[in-house]
This record gives sequence, structure tokens and C-alpha cells, in this order.
Amino acid sequence: MSSTDHATDGTRPLGVAVIGYSFMGKAHSNAWRNVGAFYPDVPPVRQQVLVGRDPAAVKTAAERYGWAESATDWAEVIGRDDIDIVDICTPGHLHADIALAALAAGKHVLVEKPLANTVAESEAMVAAAASATGRSMIGFNYRRVPALALARQLIADGRIGQVRQVRAAYLQDWLSDETAPMTWRLRRDEAGSGALGDLGSHVIDQLHSLLGERVVTARGRLQTFVPERDGSEGREQVTVDDAAWATLETASGVVASVEVSRMATGRKNGLSLEVYGSEGALSFDLERLNELGVDDGTGMRRVLVTEESHPYLAAWWPPGHTLGWDHTFTSQAADLLTAIANDVAPAPSFEDGLAVQRVLSAIEASDARSGTCVDV
Repeated sequence: MSSTDHATDGTRPLGVAVIGYSFMGKAHSNAWRNVGAFYPDVPPVRQQVLVGRDPAAVKTAAERYGWAESATDWAEVIGRDDIDIVDICTPGHLHADIALAALAAGKHVLVEKPLANTVAESEAMVAAAASATGRSMIGFNYRRVPALALARQLIADGRIGQVRQVRAAYLQDWLSDETAPMTWRLRRDEAGSGALGDLGSHVIDQLHSLLGERVVTARGRLQTFVPERDGSEGREQVTVDDAAWATLETASGVVASVEVSRMATGRKNGLSLEVYGSEGALSFDLERLNELGVDDGTGMRRVLVTEESHPYLAAWWPPGHTLGWDHTFTSQAADLLTAIANDVAPAPSFEDGLAVQRVLSAIEASDARSGTCVDV
């Protein structure tokens, strides 16, 4: 009997390993710590091990975030019988290697977005997931924002008619200061791309999720405003984009304008979406994530998405008691555990992640061809 078979037969909690202990590792640790409290019907989990390169730092993080132990060798951890779920929160250049090893070992796998740094790596992950015994999911946590999940329902129900166009932007300012230091997110060999992959992947996944169809053509432009920054060993070249723009079109003809930037002065985490249909419209702002603007033909009105009948809200608080960004990761963990328990494919899948990666690649290819239209 494999470790996964043993874990899902009810004899012990599912052992979780999170690879990476920084920003995303912290967010995912919080989710695994709380998922059983708010979703008591999902299979129980044990926060078994937190993995990172720095022994002292990862040990401190493990103790702070509630892990039973820490480790520095992800390959050794993946091979352990007490690990059933491998949650990958590393820089993108490690996603494929860790995921492929974990799937080969029969583990369930959750990978933070974007799926990988290249289309080829993503395709290899999709192929491995198709033949694996463990379940696999990509971590597009914004699918679990109740207001966005409600928007998806309203569009699917035809409440705004035929969708014609979308405006989408994801704007941050943490790099707007040109003296901000170098980080792995600014190195292409580690991050894959800059604002395009980091922020644009969320936007593209939301387009696919909200519209129920995928982007088929792309025109794009990328810009690096600060080409060098100070690193630990002196000035270092920035090899990714600071901002990106794209015009995208879906198979049914919906046109979407997309803008992403990590140098938008004054914007902290501004994901905004506007969806315009033949009979109405929807609007959303992540910095007001409990609200959805709805125009069903009588003008735009604010809907406070905190009712028990709204998506994901039954697990949380009474009406009017708002949720935060961190709650999306807890709901994400619950969705994965529910899929494992029911032996069904979780969503979004590695295939969904590959679809996003192909759009990112098409935008880059368009930029390289001076903005010509590229098929996805």
C-alpha cells in the first residue's frame, strides 16, 4: 500500500510538505493550519514538514507557522512515506523538477502559479499529471475570492448577456523606486518573466475562468523601466519586464485589454476587472475584494458578497463580516482536499496552468515581433 493509499483510508491525517517558506510558503502554511477548522468535512491534514535552503531560517519559520519539523532537502522529503501532499511555493525555475519528482513518487501536488517558467516545462508537468496516481492542482487562489466566483456564476447564467469585452489590470508599486534592490523575481533564469508571469498569469486565468473559454490570439508589449539594480555583488542586469500590455481575443470573439505592472506608483495590490456584456456589466477591485459591481440593466450597483448563499461563504462568518486575501488560500486547500477525498480532478488543473503559460508565451512572442498578432 502506498503512502497516499494509506492516508486516504481514514487511518491517519494526510501529511503535508510545503517547499518554500517565504511569502507564499507563509500564506500556504496559514491555509494548512486553518483548513480543518473552517472546513471540518475535508480529510484531516498534518503539517509535517516545511522545506527551505537555509537551515536556521526554515527551522524558525516552521516553528512559527505550526510545522512539526523543517528540512532542507526537498528530494528526500518527497520520498518519505509520511508525506502525501507536496505543496510547491518556490521560485518558478524549480516548479517542474519538484512537481515531476513528487508525481513520480505518487504524491498529490499543489503548485503555485505560474505553473512553470516555460511552455515545455508546463507540457511535461501536464503529461506527468495525466498518468500519475496522485492528484494535481495549480494555485490560482483568486478563483476562491467569493466575489469573483459569484461573477463567474452570473456570467455563466447569462445575467449580463453575451460578453463582448473585458478590461483587466493588475498594478503594484513595489519596484517603482529605482533604488529598490535586486531580487530573484528580476532574474529570468529563476522567475521566467517579470510582471507578465507574476501578475499577468492571474489576470489570464481569471479571463479563462470567468468567460469559460480560452484566449486564442495575443498582441503584446513588454517594458523594463529600470534595466539595472543593486545586487549582493554590485550592479546586476534586470532580465525581466517591469510592465506589460496585451490585447487578447477568445475563441468566441471577446476582446480583452490587459495591463500589468510592478511599477505603478501608489498601487499596492490592484487587480481590477471590468466585464461588459450585451445586457449588463460586472466590475471588481481586489483591494475591495468583498464587493462586486453588478449592472443588470438598471445601472451599476454594489453587491456585498458576504452572504452564506454566495460561493465559499458558508464556511466563514455571518453576513457583512468580510473576508481577506488569506482566506482564499484556506478555501484553495479545502478544494484540493475535497477532490482527493472524492477521487476527482481538482480545478484549476495543470492543463489550466499550461493554457495560461501559452498565452504568456504568445504575449512575449508578440513583443519580440513588434506587436504583431500571435496565435496561442
